[in-house]
Amino acid sequence: MKPDLAIRLLHQCRHATLATQSQQYPGYPYASAIQYICDERQRPIFVASALAEHSKNLQADPHISLSFLAPGDEAAQSAERMTILGEVERFDASASLRERLLRYIPEAEEWLALDFMFFRLQPKRLRLIAGLGKMGWIDEGAWMELPALALDRESALLEEAQPALPASIRLLGCDYFGADLLDKGHYRRADWEEAASDHAQIRECLLRLA
Repeated sequence: MKPDLAIRLLHQCRHATLATQSQQYPGYPYASAIQYICDERQRPIFVASALAEHSKNLQADPHISLSFLAPGDEAAQSAERMTILGEVERFDASASLRERLLRYIPEAEEWLALDFMFFRLQPKRLRLIAGLGKMGWIDEGAWMELPALALDRESALLEEAQPALPASIRLLGCDYFGADLLDKGHYRRADWEEAASDHAQIRECLLRLA
């Protein structure tokens, strides 16, 4: 499977189902919905309270699965969907990553003032079902080979492109495969026709959103 199909779904969704290994009930996975963003390497990032069940579980066992379902499709069995298997690590976020989180999830500012911690998923294998006959596994190597847009460069591109766009469009983030934005207050993903090859192409694609 091509990783770009997985990236499209990853950015279409705003929520995912996180399953950790329950410490209170050993042997049972504990699953619940979370909000997330991606870092520059398309790795899911989320924050959780130190008191949350997931945080307690992750401190004991970092192995998780994160599942995604294409938004707006009520037929879950035939919709595009994906599960990522991997290991989660707690980390201290840079100022740039913190800013990116708050662009996507403004309410997280209140959470970070409390005891919420940053967690990052390092994908090991992904199972993508993209339609009839379009399914397969994507391994860690293919994911890590994806081009990464440095967060400071992303911020510069967003600042440059935003004034040229209609007031109804607010850019949240961009990468080599597309951009995430609010269009009249509604979230949507704008995928490029082809993956950009450099910063200049990303800039051109952003300006074409107008």
